[in-house]
Amino acid sequence: MTTQSPLHTSPTSPKGVSGAAWLLALVPLVLLGVVLTYLVVTNGGLTELAGPPIEQVVIQRVILPEAGIIQVEVVNDGPQEITIPQVQVDDAYFMFEASPSTTIPRLGEATFTIYYPWVADEAHHIVLVSSLGNLFEGEVAVAVEAPQPSTQLFIQFGLVGLYVGIVPIFLGMLWYPFMRRLSKQAMNFILALTVGLLVYLAIGTWLDSNEFAVELPAFWQGVPLVIFIALITLGLLIAIGNLGKGRESSPLGISYRIALGIGLHNLGEGLAIGAAFASGEAALGTFLILGFTLHNITEGVGIAAPIVRDNPGLKHFALLILLAGGPAILGTWVGGFIFNPVLATIFLAIGVGAILQVVWEVGRMVIKDTQQLGLPIVNWVNLGGVVVGLALMYFTAFMVKF
Repeated sequence: MTTQSPLHTSPTSPKGVSGAAWLLALVPLVLLGVVLTYLVVTNGGLTELAGPPIEQVVIQRVILPEAGIIQVEVVNDGPQEITIPQVQVDDAYFMFEASPSTTIPRLGEATFTIYYPWVADEAHHIVLVSSLGNLFEGEVAVAVEAPQPSTQLFIQFGLVGLYVGIVPIFLGMLWYPFMRRLSKQAMNFILALTVGLLVYLAIGTWLDSNEFAVELPAFWQGVPLVIFIALITLGLLIAIGNLGKGRESSPLGISYRIALGIGLHNLGEGLAIGAAFASGEAALGTFLILGFTLHNITEGVGIAAPIVRDNPGLKHFALLILLAGGPAILGTWVGGFIFNPVLATIFLAIGVGAILQVVWEVGRMVIKDTQQLGLPIVNWVNLGGVVVGLALMYFTAFMVKF
């Protein structure tokens, strides 16, 4: 009979979590609640040093729904509720209504309807005055009546999205028959060019998302929100790709992922165009339409590049064009009628992560094909392709940067 040394213990399976264990887990939370309640009630034990409350309001949007009316949408971004009893327009007080109330709770929203005879094509300065005398300013850069939803305008905005998204991508994919006649090394150049296009789009989408993020109320933590969503999206897409247990992604699957990333980017372009027309900046809107149409023609090349050796058929080409260009139509509708900066920030952040994941996939294709040719991964062809892709996107973007 053998005896076991007291220093040697056999492994035991972990115990399950019982009801008593859950109660023990709640103890720190209950005590934390008691401490927080004490801090709120006593101002951290420094009641005698308490000053006036901090007030902060973010004016999210100013619209002119009809003649003689200005609507101001605000969010209470401060640590406690705030009351707005007075409103000024162009240095004079005017009658207004507040929905749901002039008192806005923390993180709450309100819409102020001001009865003011605004003048078309002129600028107007708006000031919200709090009960403590703090001033929160906004402006109407160009007074133009906001577009009201109608069948005709719905169609017109949809056509704008069609011109910006669907048409240029379709034209870019018409280079597909030409690319099928290229040598393998020449196709490596096209794939490397696609990497350059996508890197530019990732950076551009990142900057676009930050433009919306910095305008959000502080509690949203806009820029960190963009980073977190982009990283989560990137990780999620890589994890989904790894479900294939080591199998390489199909060329058609990569093209669909490229189209999805480009589509999310084009959603932002549609938002910018729709918002420009909604705010009365029609000249800017037209300028953006021309610029984005030119800018987006190279995107069709990037979508078609992975499938030049595997003709997927017209059905898949149509779906790829719709996936990449269709979001521009949706973005134009949303930007023109119901623009929401929070949703815009989230969708563009998802676009950043999606595009980065496709950069990884196409980069792997370039590396594999380069190794089959017996060339170093970093060679003049690959480097030239990336540089040309970046340059194409950079210089065609001159039409939309100002």
